[in-house]
Amino acid sequence: MTGINKVGVVGLGTMGAGIVEVFARNGVEVLGVEITEAALERGRQTLRSSTDRAVAKGKLSEADRDALHDRVSFKVGLPALDDVDLVIEAVPERLELKRAIFAELDKVCKPTAILATNTSSLSVTEISVATHRPNRVIGMHFFNPAPIMKLVEIVRTVVTEQSVVDDIEALCTRLGKVDVTISDRAGFIANALLFGYLNHAVSLYESKYASREDIDAAMRQGCGLPMGPLALMDLIGIDTAYEILDTMYKRGGRDRRHAPVPLIKQMVTAGLLGRKSGRGFYTYEKPSSPVVVSDPEPAPIPEESARPVSRIGVVGSGTMAAGIVEVLAKSGYETVFVARGAEQAARAMDRIEQSLNKAVVRGKLTQEDRDAARARITSAHKLDDLADVDLVVEAVVEEVSVKKALFEAVAEICKPGTVLATTTSSLPVIECAMASGRPEDVVGLHFFNPAPVMKLVEVVRTIRTSPAALATAVAVCEAVGKRPVVCADRAGFVVNALLFPYLNDAVKMLEASYATADDIDYAMKLGCGYPMGPFELLDVVGLDVSLAIQRQLYLEFREPGFAPAPLLEHLVTAGYLGRKAGRGFRDYSTP
Repeated sequence: MTGINKVGVVGLGTMGAGIVEVFARNGVEVLGVEITEAALERGRQTLRSSTDRAVAKGKLSEADRDALHDRVSFKVGLPALDDVDLVIEAVPERLELKRAIFAELDKVCKPTAILATNTSSLSVTEISVATHRPNRVIGMHFFNPAPIMKLVEIVRTVVTEQSVVDDIEALCTRLGKVDVTISDRAGFIANALLFGYLNHAVSLYESKYASREDIDAAMRQGCGLPMGPLALMDLIGIDTAYEILDTMYKRGGRDRRHAPVPLIKQMVTAGLLGRKSGRGFYTYEKPSSPVVVSDPEPAPIPEESARPVSRIGVVGSGTMAAGIVEVLAKSGYETVFVARGAEQAARAMDRIEQSLNKAVVRGKLTQEDRDAARARITSAHKLDDLADVDLVVEAVVEEVSVKKALFEAVAEICKPGTVLATTTSSLPVIECAMASGRPEDVVGLHFFNPAPVMKLVEVVRTIRTSPAALATAVAVCEAVGKRPVVCADRAGFVVNALLFPYLNDAVKMLEASYATADDIDYAMKLGCGYPMGPFELLDVVGLDVSLAIQRQLYLEFREPGFAPAPLLEHLVTAGYLGRKAGRGFRDYSTP
């Protein structure tokens, strides 16, 4: 790296002060600049509070904190930046404001200085042309909180000099950051994938499809995300989210999935900006506090009493069926397990046996509880053995004709009032309900794999489901220690409806040669805290499964942005199915 020894930061809000801390922590002299003494003092206090917290948590020594502060100076006004080697602008996301600042920086900074913007969505190119040195302008998009988040998106324009890119990449390495270098397009990587998902989540909430708690719980517990989408919107700031979405919509081809949901603009107008204002989708103890005031919304669960359930039937022979049987038996339910034949039943029972034994070895189950769970399971081979159960859970192959035939048969066998549930993850529950001839008794119970581990169950009500059947399904979920998320019967329910368009968008980004699969995965893991990148997840889920779900979403919603990425279709056709095939977006040593 050459020539970057002193850095200026313009704008000392949360992000700007965090960027100052990043540089000072890594031995770089930093000058923080604001427009007033009061703003400067707020930035100084933000930095002081952050470093004091780091000392209190044992992550920074007092001596290192003091040395860090010695590297930082503060001044009012842009002229103070006349001798820095790099300026990073971190002011609010308004194009005209940023352009005005860059025009002034061009006048006051030395000719060799690099001018960088921390914008998360605006055009770096449009900002750069406000200067007479667009070849030395670049995007450096840090993620909040900057001292903790490892990712920096380096955004080059068509005229940015390669030497500038090289210097900024080397600087990121010096700062201990992971950088991805990309071209200038709306949302870059992380926000382009993240905000379509967030906007979609708000639309589900706006339409009362599910409660805010259920939407957030679904994505935390169903996908392992660190935060639910509505809580994340509150953290980002509803006004900031609106500006990013609006910019992406205007700059990104006017994809209506990026057109801000009307509720977002209404919340901005009403001053409900999220954590920073004390109210957003949730209500907080005070402005800027992360503590949510207990004001849970009523979930769409009826007042009707649940029917008594003591004996449950499970139909199927795969991993999901076996997992559900284990969950029910461990929770005290007498469970009738109906597999296709003796051989399939034996394999499934062996899976259950092995899982129960592992739970004992790991200390999660006593030998007595394991033996009691085994004793509650009755292996059967005929649907007639379901005649006296209170609930039937179907877990057979995802083919609508197979499921409809099964529901038709089971409905004739089961006693009146027995609740009939399908574990489908993408097919319409109403088709099973109507095939049964008793649609008021039918619900969806979408367990997640592996069922003994995953805590979420999507409880799907059709327009014909009775309140009693819904209440019964919810009660059983709670009794087995699962978190029920109640939603209506539409493609994808909550989790898949939000997850798979995001994965599809990632494939389209790769298809457009905007970034590599590795860079996209890094961006989402390091920039958004996701446990897996989209291509890692696609390979685990299976490209064929992902394509089938995406096709179902597109068929139901007819949203152009939901059309499956051609690259995904081509890979599936060529047999690239993910880990199970030994090759997908990456190659694996064995299937």
